[in-house]
Amino acid sequence: MKSLLIKDTTREEREEIVRRALWGGCGAECEFCSGCDNRGGGRIDSLYQPYIDGEKEIAEINAEYRAPFVR
Repeated sequence: MKSLLIKDTTREEREEIVRRALWGGCGAECEFCSGCDNRGGGRIDSLYQPYIDGEKEIAEINAEYRAPFVR
């Protein structure tokens, strides 16, 4: 498996990584799916925009998102 780190990917690859990870990730295959906000997180695709833009790694974004839910 290829590295997902910003330094090892292009913007286009990061867009594809996010698209593939979110499409059908919930088990549904909704047309034009951009993630749902069932968990109160807002639009999931926008959550990963800093990764696509090369500003934050996926692990950083995930940790920030989980922080309020973890004791």
